[in-house]
Amino acid sequence: MKMLFKQRLFSWFDSYDIYDEEGNTLYTVKGELSWGHQLRIYDNNNNEVGLIKEKVFTLLPKFIMFEHGVEIGEIRKEFTFFIPKFNLTCNDWNVTGNILEWDYKVVDSSDNLIMNASKEIFHLTDTYVIDVKNKKDVLYSLMIVLAIDAAKCSNNAN
Repeated sequence: MKMLFKQRLFSWFDSYDIYDEEGNTLYTVKGELSWGHQLRIYDNNNNEVGLIKEKVFTLLPKFIMFEHGVEIGEIRKEFTFFIPKFNLTCNDWNVTGNILEWDYKVVDSSDNLIMNASKEIFHLTDTYVIDVKNKKDVLYSLMIVLAIDAAKCSNNAN
């Protein structure tokens, strides 16, 4: 399943729209005023389905993941020199980026591909194409891309 992840241009807080291949809105993400990033994910019926909440005062970026109001784990950035890496504590997924931090691949512990995400350039706002292999992994994949984008934003602010 392919999705287009687009940040809204004129928004006071982080907000994004996620579209399917036909241009239909699948999810809306709304940022909230908080210490660190806090991003609520809504389905196309405006039901909250997920939340990403940044932990502050950590050496490396960490984000708590919530699904339907229940904490399910964390997305943690690992210490690396050139290639960005993240892992999820709620499953056996590992996230590896490229040196430019534009493309990311998510695999499980058996090296099975879960998702690819690629940042598109030449847009006024952050735009990613997300290709998820299994529809049941869409929400977690979206949370990963949100955490990566928020971590990059936090690094640029320093």
